[in-house]
Amino acid sequence: MKRQDFYYELPEELIAQDPLENRESSRLLVLDKRSGAISHHIFREITDYLNPGDCLVINDTKVIPARLIGEKEGTGAKIEILLLKRRENNIWETLVKPGRKARPGTKVSFGNGLLTGEILEIAEEGNRLVQFTYEGIFEEILDRLGQMPLPPYITHQLKDKSRYQTVYARHSGSAAAPTAGLHFTPELLQTIEDKGINIARVTLHVGLGTFRPVKAEEITEHHMHSEFYQIDESAAEEINRAKEGGHKVVCVGTTSCRTIESAADENGHLEAGSGWTDIFIYPGYRFKMLDSLITNFHLPESTLIMLVSALAGREHVLKAYEEAVRESYRFFSFGDAMLVV
Repeated sequence: MKRQDFYYELPEELIAQDPLENRESSRLLVLDKRSGAISHHIFREITDYLNPGDCLVINDTKVIPARLIGEKEGTGAKIEILLLKRRENNIWETLVKPGRKARPGTKVSFGNGLLTGEILEIAEEGNRLVQFTYEGIFEEILDRLGQMPLPPYITHQLKDKSRYQTVYARHSGSAAAPTAGLHFTPELLQTIEDKGINIARVTLHVGLGTFRPVKAEEITEHHMHSEFYQIDESAAEEINRAKEGGHKVVCVGTTSCRTIESAADENGHLEAGSGWTDIFIYPGYRFKMLDSLITNFHLPESTLIMLVSALAGREHVLKAYEEAVRESYRFFSFGDAMLVV
C-alpha cells in the first residue's frame, strides 16, 4: 500500500488557526463505516450517537509547555529545545534547533539562568539527550519558561494555553494534545454521563512521532516511535463490561484508540497495565476493542488518516474528506470533528 494512496487536496485557508470560542460548537461530520453515508451536525449532537451502556474512552494526558527558547552559553546564539520524553530524572530526549549548534557538551541557558541544559549525546534520528539543572520544581519552572508546542501549520499565537488542553487533562507528559478531545466541555461530558454512558480514562503521552510525516513509499516500511501508556483496573473493567455486554466502545481520538488496541489480547479483552507502544494501524488491521471513533481531520498521507482508513475504508474516508473540503470544514488540531460509526 502506497503513501500516495492517502493523499487529498486541502486549501490552506481551511487549516484552523484558532480554537472556536465554544468548544462544543464545532461542526461534526458523521461517517457510516459500512455504507459510506455522510451526514453533517454540530459537535454537541454527539450524544445522539451514544447509547446507555456504551463506553466513551478518553485520553487524560496533559500537554506540557515543552518548547523552550534559550541562549547558547559563550555565544548567546538562540537555541530552541523541544522536550519529547523524560528518560530519567532530569535527562530528557529532545528535538533541538538548529542542530548544528547542539553538539555534545553544549550548554544552554533559559530565563537568565533559571534553567540550564547540557547536551549529553545525540540519540536516534538526530534527537539530543539533554540534562537539565535548576533549583526548585522542574514543572513549575517549565510552566514559567515554556511555551505550548503547537504544530507548525498553526502560525497564530495561542492567547490562552488552556485551549490546547482537554478539559479532562490530568497526567502531564505529552508533547502534543489529543486534539479530538478539545471539543468536549464539562457540561457535555455531564450530559453524556447522565444518559448512562460510562466514561473510561486512559493515558497515552503523545509524542511528536505520531505527527512525523510518512516518508517511505510503502507504508509498511514506516517506523512509529514508541509512546508511554497507562490503563488502570477501573478503566479496563468499564471498557470490558461494555464490550462483553454488546455495547459500543467509542474512542475519543486516535491516541485513545491506539492505547486500548495495544493493550487488548486477541480475544478482545483489555488488560490493565502500562508500557510503551509503537502500534501502527493501517488498512487491513482487525480492531479488537474499538467500535466507533471520534477524531479530527488529519494531514494528507499521515499515519492518522491511515488509522481512520483502517476503520472506515480508504475510499469512504477520502470521499468524506472531499465532502468536508467542499463544505469548508475546519481542518487539523483546532478544526472540526468527525465521527465514524
